[in-house]
Amino acid sequence: MKLGVLGGDGIGPEVVDAALLVLDACEARFGFRTERTAFDWSGEQYLRDGRRFDKAALEPIKALDAVLLGAVGHPGVPRGMLEADIIFGFRRGLDLYVNLRPLILYDSRLCPLKDKTEKDIRILVMRENTEDVYGREGTRTGQGTPDERVSVDMVFTRRGIERIMRYGFERARKLERKKVTLVDKANAVPIQQLWRDVLEEVAADYPGVEHDAVYVDAACMWLVQKPEQFSVIVTTNLFGDIITDLGAAICGGLGTGASGNIHPGRVSMFEPIHGSAPKYGGQKAASPVGAIGALALLLQHVGIPEAHDEIQRALFKSFRSGRIDGVEARVGRTFGDAKVVADLVTNP
Repeated sequence: MKLGVLGGDGIGPEVVDAALLVLDACEARFGFRTERTAFDWSGEQYLRDGRRFDKAALEPIKALDAVLLGAVGHPGVPRGMLEADIIFGFRRGLDLYVNLRPLILYDSRLCPLKDKTEKDIRILVMRENTEDVYGREGTRTGQGTPDERVSVDMVFTRRGIERIMRYGFERARKLERKKVTLVDKANAVPIQQLWRDVLEEVAADYPGVEHDAVYVDAACMWLVQKPEQFSVIVTTNLFGDIITDLGAAICGGLGTGASGNIHPGRVSMFEPIHGSAPKYGGQKAASPVGAIGALALLLQHVGIPEAHDEIQRALFKSFRSGRIDGVEARVGRTFGDAKVVADLVTNP
């Protein structure tokens, strides 16, 4: 497997290196091999040489099977520039239309919700990854006057909606709980009726999968009050970003969250959902759980599902045994927690 490694900024390089310890254990356990290529795209690199991530930077990445990314974001770089160049560069440049964000509660002690257990929170969120308002510059007129106005198009296409919807139904029909929930705001944003139309059309091809639709404000309420009602959620780019941070919070924090930016059958990029947290950089204090979870998704994508499953079992066992006791920042925890998981992969 040809793997690209992009540590990024802040805690990014540390959590990626920690995840690679787990990858080493998986290679030894399951008998596969990776050829790893490091890419130096980050805020530090931009401040050093002024180069920006662009279409040319994507060319060598297209020859890979997958990319593991730590995090990007640097206080010395203009806000949003790295995210626009690198994150949106990957997503739109490689047409990674699925943003897969599992919400997994590894231990009930991590959950801030009363009486919720690991059985209640196991949700796959499919966020459409290439459309909506994200990464669009928009317009700004009348700057500095009382009539200053900003606007940006919220763009959806039938093609974009249908392919993320089908991905959601395909994943749902392989689960024990075969249910897809669309999260939208079609009552207040009428153009989102197209999501409802496509939901019904696609659902007709999957008679064994239950489906419903919930407005995004209600979905946030139900994630807190009754998360067990969800199995697979399909939603827009904007809403998916928001509800998965809420979802991570009910699983113990952003440190638990993993994501895959996926185009099935093509090179795809995997990352934890947390940011670069520059104040913790160099302390080896960040939880590696999100990065390890991202590695598990990567291995599932490239056709090694047994490694994905073993990493997940190791994470559950790490928390339940108390060998990993949380995801808050603590000096020295990054590689200690990764070694716990790697040991459990090697010696289940």
